[in-house]
Amino acid sequence: MDHRTPSLPPRTALTRFSVAPLSTMTRRLADVASGRAPADLVITGARVLSTYSERIAPEREVWIAGGRIAAVKPAGAHRQVNGAPGRVYDARGGIVAPGLVDPHIHIESSMITACAYAEAALLNGTTTIFCDSHEIGNVMDAAGIEMMLEDARHAPLSIFLTVPSTVPATSPDLETAGGDLTPDKIAALFDRWPEAAALGEKMDFVPVTMGDERSHAILAAALKRGKPVSGHIYGRDFVAAYAASGVTDTHEAIDRDIADDLLDAGVWIFLRGGPPTTPWHSLPEAIKTVTELGSSHKRICVCTDDRDADDLMLFGMDWVTREARRAGIGREQAWSMGALHPATRFGMEGEIGGLGGGRRADVVLLNDDLEVQNTWYGGELVVESRRITPVLDAALSNRYRYPPEAYRTVHVAKRPKLIPELPVEACEANVIRVALPGIVLFHDRVRLQPERDWDALLAKNDLTFVSVIERHGRTGGAGIAHGLLKDFGLKSGAVASSVGHDSHNLIVAGTDEGDMQVALDAIIEAQGGVCVVDQGKVVAMVPLPIAGLLSDKRVTEVAEETRTLKAAWEKAGCRIPYMGFNLIPLSVIPEIRITDKGLVLVPQMELVPLYER
Repeated sequence: MDHRTPSLPPRTALTRFSVAPLSTMTRRLADVASGRAPADLVITGARVLSTYSERIAPEREVWIAGGRIAAVKPAGAHRQVNGAPGRVYDARGGIVAPGLVDPHIHIESSMITACAYAEAALLNGTTTIFCDSHEIGNVMDAAGIEMMLEDARHAPLSIFLTVPSTVPATSPDLETAGGDLTPDKIAALFDRWPEAAALGEKMDFVPVTMGDERSHAILAAALKRGKPVSGHIYGRDFVAAYAASGVTDTHEAIDRDIADDLLDAGVWIFLRGGPPTTPWHSLPEAIKTVTELGSSHKRICVCTDDRDADDLMLFGMDWVTREARRAGIGREQAWSMGALHPATRFGMEGEIGGLGGGRRADVVLLNDDLEVQNTWYGGELVVESRRITPVLDAALSNRYRYPPEAYRTVHVAKRPKLIPELPVEACEANVIRVALPGIVLFHDRVRLQPERDWDALLAKNDLTFVSVIERHGRTGGAGIAHGLLKDFGLKSGAVASSVGHDSHNLIVAGTDEGDMQVALDAIIEAQGGVCVVDQGKVVAMVPLPIAGLLSDKRVTEVAEETRTLKAAWEKAGCRIPYMGFNLIPLSVIPEIRITDKGLVLVPQMELVPLYER
């Protein structure tokens, strides 16, 4: 592990550290709240949404001093104080509410750095996030996570880490990762970084429930330090043993029944709101534990989980709270599920999640449809009328720079053969059948009869080539596996990505080996990215040079590149979105996956050959 001393940005920078600890500010805040001293900022003429009482109070104003809330008072009360406040902002009858708190996200899914992520988050009224950086951990081990933590410290956003718990996601027998986060490395991250708030999603739920020694040693590293443990689970049969192992939240409740089981087992539910273009919109079904089965919402949050840069701009946490409303939750309750509840889950309700005295002045101004108009971060106006302010623009221009080694992570030793051998006699192929929404992949067995070339065989069975290539330099060029996708829909050309969850090896699919090679070469040359190739040319690409996962551009630039990519992806005929394609190597979700080691049957955690006779 990199044992550099964690650094702090200059106090003058707009970061989480711009607001002094409450312990140093209590006397000043008491003076302001009592009217003995003027506030720095008064937001007046507002209705105030209380996440504590879940009511909206009319004709109120919020007094802010030193980046913290001193008090909520009747509108106009600041005129009775000796001395004028530093600034007065007229909310013109809008709703003032606490900034949103996203309890589970992966920054890397947005393909941007933490500093770049802040821009979109603040536009959407999100002022605090809890991120699980297992993607960069799978590529660069603990050193990569520490780079992202340094990045986070320089961001104009409050970013806490849920320490990656399952790197690699399975074992070296099933895939080759670039990182190996042992219990000792995880313990060291907790001990060195105060913002390491919890253990990240424990994805290997089957080994956990079966009592695997390493899995439970990682759980112990968090539990003995009093850190909560986040989860990732499919299947009601696993709930009891999972909860008994110390897991106390999950974002993978996909329907009302497992959500109900989890709540009764003492597990917090994070309702995942995914935009319609992605596979992860489970909120409408899981929320039925409240709307149909009568559960309380007190231990339920909303979260985003994964967003690309384009979707992050359009479908932030504010959109997820509105989705909860559309699913039958009240306006005040929905906002509480996006603000106070996540803060409470991580024991930070005294700092964020509400507009109580002493809390950070992370405040948003909403219209009646819960659409964000303004955002104040630590009392600084960073978004006004849905546009970033010069204060935020200046902060975003002074971003953390990743070290050179982060730009050199794609290592492919030789030009690999990208398609399997053509069967010369009848056989049965183990193929991966894709289907919307694209999370679960299905294991089909297809009878193949000999053909003179691959074109006829692919067309007759609606098959597409897929290969996964090890890119961490661990196998000397030997790490490649070939497979076949059924119903993928690619009409011609090839698609490729360096974001093959979770080991983040290279994945390429196509109908023609030449185009597949062009796509692979483009990814290698850029040191990471996602691309679409047709007739020997790259027609769309998002370059990701940092760890093969992240762009070093602003979110608006990456969002535009992503929109172009998605249009090309759809035009190519792919039936699942590119984020679903990135999941094809994810060997912890049923039924069948492909890694650099071969085809993995997930329930059995075993490899199977492509052809069986």
